[in-house]
Amino acid sequence: MARAHFVSSNSTTVRPAMEPVDAKLIEKLTSMTQALQLCQTLSGLESHEFIGPLGVVSGQAQWSRIMNAGQHNFPQDGLNFFMDLAGNEVPLLWLLHSRGYALDSLKQRETEMERKLRLAQEENARLRLDVRALTAALRNGGGI
Repeated sequence: MARAHFVSSNSTTVRPAMEPVDAKLIEKLTSMTQALQLCQTLSGLESHEFIGPLGVVSGQAQWSRIMNAGQHNFPQDGLNFFMDLAGNEVPLLWLLHSRGYALDSLKQRETEMERKLRLAQEENARLRLDVRALTAALRNGGGI
């Protein structure tokens, strides 16, 4: 199962779709290493898909030390890319849970593109109501 590579998510780009993860799974984790392992497992991707010039790290040995033994630090600036590639946000959710945040009350903020789409849809709905009202008025005697 290959996924597209995503460079980053900022306020003007569409976020890649993330698979929902049961909070009970997150609550059982005791370390960031376990969160990284679960993130990869749930992705269905093999280790080699996170390695190389377009991956999170450049070499298999480094990836093994990060994922299997926790003997190497995960490149923190690559965490968003890792989650985008994996298609889930287990490390983020684990970090929030470990810091005392309630996972069931989190809400993503709108990107600029999502805001523009929402506003356009609201305007479209308003205009449709106006058209219906005008059409009804014209059918009922022509007066507005």
